[in-house]
Amino acid sequence: MRLAVLDGRAVLVEGSWAADIATASQGRFSSDPMALFDSWQELREWAGGLSRDAYGLPVAPDALGAPVPRPRQVFAVALNYPPHAAEAGYTPPDEPLVFTKFPTCVTGPEVTVELPPGKVDWEVELVAVIGAHTHRVSEDRAWESVAGLTVGQDLSERVVQLAGKPAQFSLGKSFPGFGPTGPVLVTPDEFGDPDDLEITGLLNGEVVQHDRTKSMIFPVPELIARLSAIVPLLPGDLVFTGTPAGVGNRMNPPRYLTVGDELVSRISGIGGIRQQFSAPTA
Repeated sequence: MRLAVLDGRAVLVEGSWAADIATASQGRFSSDPMALFDSWQELREWAGGLSRDAYGLPVAPDALGAPVPRPRQVFAVALNYPPHAAEAGYTPPDEPLVFTKFPTCVTGPEVTVELPPGKVDWEVELVAVIGAHTHRVSEDRAWESVAGLTVGQDLSERVVQLAGKPAQFSLGKSFPGFGPTGPVLVTPDEFGDPDDLEITGLLNGEVVQHDRTKSMIFPVPELIARLSAIVPLLPGDLVFTGTPAGVGNRMNPPRYLTVGDELVSRISGIGGIRQQFSAPTA
């Protein structure tokens, strides 16, 4: 199942066409994507039998919103790919390094982001979406807690992020628009191997990040098991799982986002998201 938000309403997507969930189900399911997690398994079973005739809405990329627009918790993981840890000057961590992005930074897949003062960097990431209340789940059952996967950008303003001791990761990563996600939420059964997906970031058409998610030090099931051992995970929570090597502040010389830049983030089997960057409005 591929879930998206089109013109503010939850839809199912097949190719370039969509079916409005509330309309096609005659009100059985809500048009609000957040309400769908209350009956997620029921929705998946219903979606599997939906006629192709229901897919009558063209999918315009610029009309898509965040597939999970109002998460209650947004977790993120630092240094989860060995080459990224190396470029940052660290040895691979023994435990996941977890911080948060505040939920108000979450936005859709095709947006213009205002650049705050400072040094704004890019980090393409696979994002796991929690589908059920999850507390102390075992690693071997953790995929059962995942509603689906989507593409994310952990945009980061490095001056605020690294100010102070200890550094203020969450603030520097939570400016408006700093959590673009989409274009769709894809259920794990759509992938041959959800633990091995190609991930790519492009800046103005140039590949700056590229890897496979199987390179992660802590894969999705382990992250969910470790997080849920401490914090109850709630339906609709987002877990940004870390970024590959190739971020701007580790280039020589460093490269940061500027007005007019275009950032594209892609993950195989999910699709891509795109951001343009503008000067802040007065």
